[in-house]
Amino acid sequence: MQISDDELRSLVRDAIARASRGDVTVDRAPAAFHAHASHSTLPLARGSDGDGACLIEPAVRCNHCGYCLSLGH
Repeated sequence: MQISDDELRSLVRDAIARASRGDVTVDRAPAAFHAHASHSTLPLARGSDGDGACLIEPAVRCNHCGYCLSLGH
């Protein structure tokens, strides 16, 4: 299937608009995925919630990688 650049741009703009309105739903992963401890997150404030510094490496800004919220797996 061939698609022009303009058609592709239009599709991307529509997808971004739907996501920004909250119209996009994400299917939940299987229960076994959520049941494993390595996939859970800790109830910890991210670095960006405070002064913006990374909690793991304070010399850099938080980039929301989530490593500080995970068990390191």
